[in-house]
Amino acid sequence: MIMDQMIHFIKEMSGRLTPGGYTSLQNQTDPGKVALMRELQREMKKKDVLQVPFNELNVVVFDLETTGFYPYKGDSILSIGAVKVKGDRLLKEEMFYEPVYNERSPSKEIEELTGITKEILQEADSLQHVLKKFYQFAKADALVAHHANHEKKFMKHATWFALKMNFQHRIIDTSFLTKIIAPTSELVTLDDCCAYYGIEIGQRHHALHDAIATAELWAHSVRSIQQLGFSNLNDVYNHIATWK
Repeated sequence: MIMDQMIHFIKEMSGRLTPGGYTSLQNQTDPGKVALMRELQREMKKKDVLQVPFNELNVVVFDLETTGFYPYKGDSILSIGAVKVKGDRLLKEEMFYEPVYNERSPSKEIEELTGITKEILQEADSLQHVLKKFYQFAKADALVAHHANHEKKFMKHATWFALKMNFQHRIIDTSFLTKIIAPTSELVTLDDCCAYYGIEIGQRHHALHDAIATAELWAHSVRSIQQLGFSNLNDVYNHIATWK
């Protein structure tokens, strides 16, 4: 068993095996990539986003479409969508959307759900290039996602696999605010949360449209949480820490 795992690892690293259908590793010592990631890491260390007043907080709200739920079992990222938000204002002139090259065709179910076809994936940039462009877009801003654990797992796996760098961005889950604002509403899905605020989703299960809807949800939540007397994320986390 151990020998089989070692052989699998060696093949993966040599590019003969590509987990999740991603392209093989390339240019892992690209000095531009390394410089970019190190600069982002330095900037993130300088920032204490927990203390920034909500009306001054810059975040990048993002969403991933994936082939499944388990990146370490071969599921992969199909597309990344994102939009920047300052305080409670969406910066709609600052958006990001990229599909990700994949050697494999999406399943029929995934294609019907997302609208992502084999042709779209095979004309797309590699995971390495898409991630590099995404990090150039996001810079050192905190990231926001709905049910962020899904995005965090995939970003950690993909960043290490494609860039050989640790994923270090802070990811904030929208539910941290929702649990305080509407504690008895049992809001779980993005559809439920958006319906609560009357937010329309342009095209469900499209990374950019879902990111925009999540950004609208974040903006509404920021306004509501401030009305409840919370000034920053530190106030929110301290409040949640008192719950039993």
